Amino acid sequence: MIRSVFESGFPRDPLFFVIRENPALPDMAQAFDTQDFAEPRLITEQGIAARIAAIAAPVLAGMGYRLVRVRISGTSGCTVQIMAERPDGSMAIEDCESASRALSPVFDVEDPIDREYRLEVSSPGIDRPLVRRSDFERYAGHEAKIEMTLAQDGRKRFRGVLTGVEGEAARLRRRDAAEGEPADVLLPIADMAEARLVLTDELVRESLRKGKSQAREQERQADNDNRVPETAHANAHKGD
Repeated sequence: MIRSVFESGFPRDPLFFVIRENPALPDMAQAFDTQDFAEPRLITEQGIAARIAAIAAPVLAGMGYRLVRVRISGTSGCTVQIMAERPDGSMAIEDCESASRALSPVFDVEDPIDREYRLEVSSPGIDRPLVRRSDFERYAGHEAKIEMTLAQDGRKRFRGVLTGVEGEAARLRRRDAAEGEPADVLLPIADMAEARLVLTDELVRESLRKGKSQAREQERQADNDNRVPETAHANAHKGD
C-alpha cells in the first residue's frame, strides 16, 4: 500500500490550498468518463468518519481522484486514514502526496476532529476494500471476504470468489459452503458492513501486470509529450 502522512497542526504552503471548484486546477477528471466520479459508494462510514468523507470526497474529485474509504484509528494517537484512487484503480506516491497537501489545509478550516490527529493518505492496496458496484465487477474472479450488517441466510460473514453483480447485489461463490447449502449467494452491497479482496498469488500477479502496463503507458505518453516541441520547431524551421 502506498501512503503519504501529514501531521495536523504543522504549517503548510498556501499554494497547495484547494478550492472545491478551481478552474486553474488541471482537469484530470476529463481523462475519464464523468460517470466514474458520479458512481456512489454503496459501503460508507458512520459518525465522524462520514463527516470527514463528506469533506474529502469533493476535494479529491476536483483533483481527479475518487474516495475509497475513511478510517479513524486511535492505536497510537489519533490517525485519520483516507484511501483514494484514480478511476482506473491506480494511485502513485506522488498522487498521495498531492492529495495530502490539498486535504490538510481544508481539514484545518473545517475542523472535523476536536483533537490533534495524523492525516494519512494512501492507495487502496492490493487486498483493497470494495465499496462501489464497479469494484465488484472489476474484480470478478478474485476471492473476497464480506461482512454483512444484517444476517443473510442465517450468517453475516462470507468468503468466496466474486462472480459479478446482479442489480445492486454482488454474486459470490462460497468456498466454505457445507453440504446442502447453496454455494452461490447474492449479497446486497448496500447491506455490507465491509468487503475486501483476499490477498492471493493470482491477485498479486494481476496487480504486477497492471503496474507494468501502466508504467509502459506513462513512458509512451512521456515520449509523445517530448516529441511535440521538436515537431513544432521543425515546422517553424520549414516556414522560414
